[in-house]
Amino acid sequence: MNRRQFIGKTLTATAAVAASATLLEGCAEKKQQQASEEAALGEIPTDQMTYRQGKHGESVSLLGYGCMRWPLLPNNGVQTEGPAKGSDVDQEAVNRLIDYAMAHGVNYYDASPMYCKGLCEQVTGIALSRHPREKYLIATKLSNFDPEYWPREKSIEMYEASFRNLQTDVIDFYLLHAVGGSGMDNFMKRYVDNGMIEFLMEERRKGRIRNLGFSFHGDINVWNWCMEQHERIQWDFVQIQHNYADWTAARRTEAKNVNSQYLYNELAQRDIPVVVMEPLLGGRLSKLNNHATEALKSLAPQRSIASWAFRFAASQPKILTVLSGMTYMEHLQDNLRSFAPFEPLSETEVALLEKIGHEFASFPTVPCTNCQYCMPCPYGIDIPGVFKHFNDCLNDGLIEDDPNANDYKKLRRKYLASYLESVARERQADHCIGCNQCVSRCPQHIQIPQQMQRIDRFEQQLRESL
Repeated sequence: MNRRQFIGKTLTATAAVAASATLLEGCAEKKQQQASEEAALGEIPTDQMTYRQGKHGESVSLLGYGCMRWPLLPNNGVQTEGPAKGSDVDQEAVNRLIDYAMAHGVNYYDASPMYCKGLCEQVTGIALSRHPREKYLIATKLSNFDPEYWPREKSIEMYEASFRNLQTDVIDFYLLHAVGGSGMDNFMKRYVDNGMIEFLMEERRKGRIRNLGFSFHGDINVWNWCMEQHERIQWDFVQIQHNYADWTAARRTEAKNVNSQYLYNELAQRDIPVVVMEPLLGGRLSKLNNHATEALKSLAPQRSIASWAFRFAASQPKILTVLSGMTYMEHLQDNLRSFAPFEPLSETEVALLEKIGHEFASFPTVPCTNCQYCMPCPYGIDIPGVFKHFNDCLNDGLIEDDPNANDYKKLRRKYLASYLESVARERQADHCIGCNQCVSRCPQHIQIPQQMQRIDRFEQQLRESL
């Protein structure tokens, strides 16, 4: 199915051509509908969270909190106290989110030294330390991407800093971060040649680490090495990208972006618990085209689109926890409804999601998950923002290929106006010079400069056609 056919089949023009006033009215109606649905669903129970058992008997909440996307202060404000002083991370909002999650049974919190511009562990540590230590499980990572941290002493320095920042004596789940993201050579330099795997195995033996694992980002050669070394290392868990779009229809680039079904089966055969990342593909599976949305709503009108992805991600028995980067309270509340308690998918529902997943994979969006690993761009481009706008416009039907279509000019004007509203002019795709610094950092292996050129050419064509 080509792009034009897919758009014609799955998208309606009604939403795309609505005037701004109508859109605002529609947003208000949507909020009222959501409020009504929330009331119909009732209170979220505090004692119904579903748990799975870890390798060493830990009881792990099936919903895990990904701490990559903590909320920011409004209007680009800054903290005046604490470790986030001078930053725009909203510590009070983080505290409220963690308090609510903890009260509803979420006990797994996934951090990294690199998240939130280097403040994730400190901010998370402050919020968690206000609760009894036995009430939560901490996961963090050896995020030694920069060659400066490849020497053993520098990697150990990063490791030790995590204990201080998270205010803990024990890290429950420790990961080698983004294994395979930059190939075998870098993997060996980051973890093997410097002896860090042996160091971490010894730390596990001493009890400072309870579970040792890794997060995988795409190179099958690195994956094979890790699986071959399992008998020696004894991985306690592994974190993979898993969702209904990647289950059997992951986009492949040479030996990268392996289907999650294959990865899951490899781990299940070795009795290794699985932690899920990107169940929503950076939010892309929370907003589907009209065709897919209607199909899911026909089965369960009150369920959110995101809830289907979470239920799919958790349906396999070896899944230990499903991570979600919940920036806002409404995200947390919606996700809690999917796991407190958890309702596995039926065979009919699985089949429908797999069908939607295959259609989704064929759609010409940019496979960006908004992980922010590519940022900051040295030339100030908002790389995830540019990709998100383009993808949203595809899903919303704002891209019309046929110049003879009745709504051609209207849709183009709307695209250009929304582009400027979503991404500041100085941070748009035309500022990319193709330096390629971002490419090696992208876990989805997107050729970012090529995509920037594609989007810039498209925008220029729009301007010339008006």
